[in-house]
Amino acid sequence: MTNPLMTMLTRPVMRRRNARKLALGSRTGVYEARFVDIGGIPQWITIRGRDRRNPVLLFLHGGPGSPYTPFNSWLLEWEQHFTIVQWDQRGAGRTFMRNGTAGCGRISLDQLASDGIELAEFLRMHLEVQKLVLLGSSVGSVIGVLCIHRRPDLFSAYVGANQNGPNSLPVKYALTKQAALKTKNKKGLALLDRMGNDPSCWTIEQSGALDRLAVKESSDVPNLIYDLMLPALLWDPEYSLREIGAIQKGMDFSTKELFRELMAIDIDVLGHRIDLPFFIFQGDGDILTPSATARAYFDSISAPHKAFVTIPGGHLVEFANPARFLQGLLQVVLPNIDCDR
Repeated sequence: MTNPLMTMLTRPVMRRRNARKLALGSRTGVYEARFVDIGGIPQWITIRGRDRRNPVLLFLHGGPGSPYTPFNSWLLEWEQHFTIVQWDQRGAGRTFMRNGTAGCGRISLDQLASDGIELAEFLRMHLEVQKLVLLGSSVGSVIGVLCIHRRPDLFSAYVGANQNGPNSLPVKYALTKQAALKTKNKKGLALLDRMGNDPSCWTIEQSGALDRLAVKESSDVPNLIYDLMLPALLWDPEYSLREIGAIQKGMDFSTKELFRELMAIDIDVLGHRIDLPFFIFQGDGDILTPSATARAYFDSISAPHKAFVTIPGGHLVEFANPARFLQGLLQVVLPNIDCDR
């Protein structure tokens, strides 16, 4: 696990390094960072790629409210093969900073999916492509599944990373308890006993505590907070410490808005027929979105082509193991989609 103090101490050097990496250009590439009017409010996107002829990949972040734009410097190799669109969703990142709680309004999964579809339509026109590859990560995998059920015509493929599956919350609870028993974490076990395994009875504080315990007890994988999220935020050349604090406020706001809906979501209700290639990439050590429930969801899906790929790593496996994830995209996804523009 990365020492957070060292992450902070190396911040100036790493920010300069990442600024140089992100500035590398290409005459055939595309590099944009801007607000776009989506759902009646300005929402922040970045568009990065080395060749405009490459497929466009739209990234739906998780959280809730946790933007993945700070990970752009981690995905530079991906930009050789895809034009990558990162989007700070309603209630997240720079979109939250620009609009605040009042401007973002009430947030629901339905609203986020509607925003995602509107963004996809904009990108088709703006980048002059027929379809996009949609990558939904963690909570973004729920939004992604909503999008592909409503508008499969917009997308050439769906890729679920850290995919939410049916009944995943009680399984997360059980796996966390199993891990806490193994490490003899008495404080963690007491927390689990107090909250019980019924998600409908959990408070927002208990749910957050469960997630933190699951991260702490996830062994042999990068730590979600100290190895992934903190370095990405602190080493991003575009973010001040004040803006990083605003990102946390957006996460708190989005979590409150979506909490009860996420506790009750039944992804099976959306149906099991999907009219485009369907892929799930899952970390083999992921407790937060367990592989077993992701696999059960995958097995229930009927699609023109589908594949389940297990990758060494935990939650946010696309950033914990970006080279292996890219290998899967190139070897499993690209050969099975229509890349015609």
